[in-house]
Amino acid sequence: MEHVIWWQVYPLGFVGAETATIEGTVHRLDHIVDWFDYLLELGCNGLSLGPVFASSTHGYDTVDHFRIDSRLGETEDVERLITAAHARGIKVMLDGVFNHVGREHPKFIEALRGGPESEAGQWFRWDGDQPRAFEGHDILVTLNHDNPAVQQYIAEVMTHWLDLGVDAWRLDAAYAIAPTLFAPVLRSVRARAPHAWFVGEMIHGDYNGYVQASGIDSVTQYELWKAIWSSLNDENLYELGHAVERNNDMLDTFVPATFVGNHDVTRIASVLSDERKIPVTVALLFFLAGVPSVYYGDEQGFRGVKEERIGGDDAIRPEFPTGPGDLAPHGRGLFQLHQELIGVRRRHSWLHSARTEVRDLSNQAVTLVSRGNDEELTLTIDLTGLDSDPVPHGPMDEHRTVVSSGPGWSIAESTT
Repeated sequence: MEHVIWWQVYPLGFVGAETATIEGTVHRLDHIVDWFDYLLELGCNGLSLGPVFASSTHGYDTVDHFRIDSRLGETEDVERLITAAHARGIKVMLDGVFNHVGREHPKFIEALRGGPESEAGQWFRWDGDQPRAFEGHDILVTLNHDNPAVQQYIAEVMTHWLDLGVDAWRLDAAYAIAPTLFAPVLRSVRARAPHAWFVGEMIHGDYNGYVQASGIDSVTQYELWKAIWSSLNDENLYELGHAVERNNDMLDTFVPATFVGNHDVTRIASVLSDERKIPVTVALLFFLAGVPSVYYGDEQGFRGVKEERIGGDDAIRPEFPTGPGDLAPHGRGLFQLHQELIGVRRRHSWLHSARTEVRDLSNQAVTLVSRGNDEELTLTIDLTGLDSDPVPHGPMDEHRTVVSSGPGWSIAESTT
């Protein structure tokens, strides 16, 4: 994972699929394969896929974990995608939605007939005689992870797709599952796939404790995500400084999965009140320790606001065009900035797990210093300089060289 940078895709949106299940099969996964050259040109080498399994609507109401959603294709389509990815050195991660299933899942239909005490009924959590909905979403019913049959089912799903070549799993809504319930599942799976990587979705909670108790490799760094956009909007970089130090503390236990955008949150270009600060978020993503992920379209400055309503995620999960030539030209500059900063990350791969010292902190300015392999990188942020010209690349003095910069920020390297 030291060298993996993910490009995250929400497949049903990316390929322009229907919003609900269909009769028959449409083979659309090749549309994602067609973007592999673009993924590599960007500088990424990992493809993180959202839900691909059979579901009723948005992919998180799974009805069969062993079958590909008919709006995307069939198992052979996924196998072809994995083969094409590996041929280009791209790792593939699937989204494991194991906290809940859709109401049309065969086991849940059986549970409704038999009731809570039936064999199928014990696969689910109940409130009295009513199945427990996940976070108020009636179409999602919560699995009972205390049931060994459920644990075995999850392990079988994971190993099935790992056997077909998948490299990693994102564990959806891990924060809602007791970490000790994942531990026996992962022990079983790792016996078959010792090199697989597992990252849990953690929005809140004890990140370090969850990793230690569950045996997963990493969790999503929502603390840092929130601090990045919030501190820039409020021009309160003390919040960022605190989050950076918290990120340092996690490195004793694990390396977090870092991001500034994903399929569940308003696009970074829409959440920031000043678009001139977008490059600062990109610099932070590739400077700070973590396993970074770029959400498809963020590298082009896509905008989209998440709304709390049915269909409220559609704006942040759009269809991607036929090819890069169909993208709007105004996104090219941000794409090139991603390339440049990913290049910095590639040349200094020790940043993956490097602790960062916070210096010269004020509301509008901060200096962040990371060291490794007898090198030192310094990211300087000064929000009062957003109207200034970028610091030119090249030597600052005889000891330091600017390797990337823009209005209000710069990254310099030196030999320690």
